[in-house]
Amino acid sequence: MIAQAVSKAEGKLGVLIPGLGAVGTTFVAGCLLAQRGLAEPVGSLTELGSLRVGKKSEGTLSRVRDFVPLASLDDLAFGGWDIFPDNALESARHAGVLEERHLTPIAEELRAIVPMRGAFHPEYVKRLSGTHVKRGATKADLVEQLRDDIRKFRREQGVSRTVVVFCGSTETYLEPARCHQTMVGFNRGLLENDPAISNTQLYAWACLQEGVPFVNGTPNLAADFPAGLALARERAVPLAGKDFKTGQTLVKTILAPGLKARLLGLNGWFSTNILGNRDGEVLDDPASFRAKEVSKLGVLERILDPEANPTLYGNIHHKVRIEYYPPRGDAKEGWDSIDLFGWLGYPMQIKVDFSCRDSILAAPLVLDLVRFIDLAQRAKLSGTQEWLSFYFKSPLTAPGSHQVHDLFVQNAKLKNALRAMMGAPVVTEPGPEFYE
Repeated sequence: MIAQAVSKAEGKLGVLIPGLGAVGTTFVAGCLLAQRGLAEPVGSLTELGSLRVGKKSEGTLSRVRDFVPLASLDDLAFGGWDIFPDNALESARHAGVLEERHLTPIAEELRAIVPMRGAFHPEYVKRLSGTHVKRGATKADLVEQLRDDIRKFRREQGVSRTVVVFCGSTETYLEPARCHQTMVGFNRGLLENDPAISNTQLYAWACLQEGVPFVNGTPNLAADFPAGLALARERAVPLAGKDFKTGQTLVKTILAPGLKARLLGLNGWFSTNILGNRDGEVLDDPASFRAKEVSKLGVLERILDPEANPTLYGNIHHKVRIEYYPPRGDAKEGWDSIDLFGWLGYPMQIKVDFSCRDSILAAPLVLDLVRFIDLAQRAKLSGTQEWLSFYFKSPLTAPGSHQVHDLFVQNAKLKNALRAMMGAPVVTEPGPEFYE
């Protein structure tokens, strides 16, 4: 990446969210509270993070939000789609993530955010029955309706730029099919209602056609196939995804690099979760769970690189389970049992019990991605934004390159991308003798 002429973040930035559920409403509510000075946006790199500029000996530290021209919190305007008609206040109360003390001060703003009808075919999310959905003879009709929605939102909100972050439900696992290979083939598939084209792809295609940056927070197939990437290049649109890195996978991308760095061997890693929100209900369907499982299982192999050290990592038993347990709501609990070995092969164990709320962990990621994907477009960066891998379980990569899952490598790559974007030297960490 080389220095880009990054235009200023002038005017309002529209944020459209397919899926105004637990994650979407938690994100919006947090931004509204932060705008009023009523809450701290904990977990947001763009709000609280810093990076070093120049040599370590110079001690120049800058806030990320001061170093790159990001959209202000005050300039964000919110909207979205959902398959249920509840406004953002009703949806937030139903999700049960935030307490009433956080919803009451911003109740009127949340009540005013009424979702547009969602593009939805139930065969891709079998555990949900949408009541607030679009009608169309073909999937091409639905794409055009979504494009009209984007244009209407822009006009009514008076925004100068728009981004979309997909926060909908996990769909049935799909792999790219024949219709995904070319733009002509995909458009034909829309007209013919090709079953390989899911709900998420309709949103992604509509955004690409409208020149709107698209972020996929789920493991769903969205635009990560040849036709989608070709359209993104043609329309100069940046893409990022997929599957927000929260909870258990966050723990893995922190712990596994440490085990590898210390050359400790690994026999097995068993992970299980219980959660009772809408996401848990959807994942109770084996076809939807398969999409999440694929997203989660690739993390360890990529970090540990068993081919480079088969003695330590060549025979790992890695299992992931998710159980739908309604009493838990959005307060997920994840258990990890890690069987490792050290000097002379002696066995050891690590046990992790992480009680968390996925939506609380995901909300600051949405804020950062909204700002960074908008920054990417103003920097004229199109297609896959690999430098945003830090935020995803299964990050998109450029053709021919492999995924990097080590959280610390991802963090360094993200900050170096920001430095390069602004024409500052990238940072490595040798000793002081290398600076002389």
